[in-house]
Amino acid sequence: MKTFKSKYIGERNIDIWVPSDYSTAKKYEVLYMHDGQMLYDSTTTWNKQAWDIDDVASALMKEGKLRDFIVVGIWNGGKTRHSDYFPQKPFESLSEKQQELISRQLQDAGKITAPFYPDSDNYLKFLVYEVKPFVDQNFSVFPEKSCTFVAGSSMGGLISLYAICEYPDIFEGAACLSTHWPGTYSVQNNPIPGAFFNFMNNSLPDPETHRIYFDYGDQTLDALYPPLQKEADEIMKKRGFSAKNWETLFFPGDDHSEKSWNKRLHFPLEFLLGKNG
Repeated sequence: MKTFKSKYIGERNIDIWVPSDYSTAKKYEVLYMHDGQMLYDSTTTWNKQAWDIDDVASALMKEGKLRDFIVVGIWNGGKTRHSDYFPQKPFESLSEKQQELISRQLQDAGKITAPFYPDSDNYLKFLVYEVKPFVDQNFSVFPEKSCTFVAGSSMGGLISLYAICEYPDIFEGAACLSTHWPGTYSVQNNPIPGAFFNFMNNSLPDPETHRIYFDYGDQTLDALYPPLQKEADEIMKKRGFSAKNWETLFFPGDDHSEKSWNKRLHFPLEFLLGKNG
């Protein structure tokens, strides 16, 4: 674990996983993942659940299903998580009254205590201009776009999508699990999904050179997602994405938890990093 100081955001812990046979004699692709403290070890997490990305990736590599890659797990900022991961440009497209509504909804949900304003543009600068150069210089990795991916769940799904839209020359693929389209915790009178979809419509990267994965369940917080994901899927089709560069999977019965994301993690890994990919 490394504590990483930044000129863009507050300092963060970063946990980097490498395969057991990692060697500087060869080069690896890189998967950047958000909510880094939830990725590896359930005994250290607040809810005693984890993605177990290290175990899932190791097993799939052993089976010969994945290309060689490392995982860069960037811890969230705790109380700054929502502002770090909330796509900034869609929020800025809202009227002042709509922004105040979102702020109130997040305050009512206990997610913030002061008026809300996203800081995700700075978070992405931290990722692209500070973390990635450190990884490129200190690990045996391919630095180019075709070998660089980003992934997360819930708000981490939103920021992964925002990353590939804002930095299409950096990231080839994004995995967005249980993407939190509402932005807040209610879909009633909520202008945020529409703002996200307008942004997608105008800013999705070139489907010929990028790949995007979505999934969702239908229990707990994921119960809000099915109709919203369908709208997102229509935009993906409209923008020229097809089965070769885009996948949306629905998992009936899955809830909004690391347990669910662990269970289906092999799908996005094989979609983005599969040997046949």
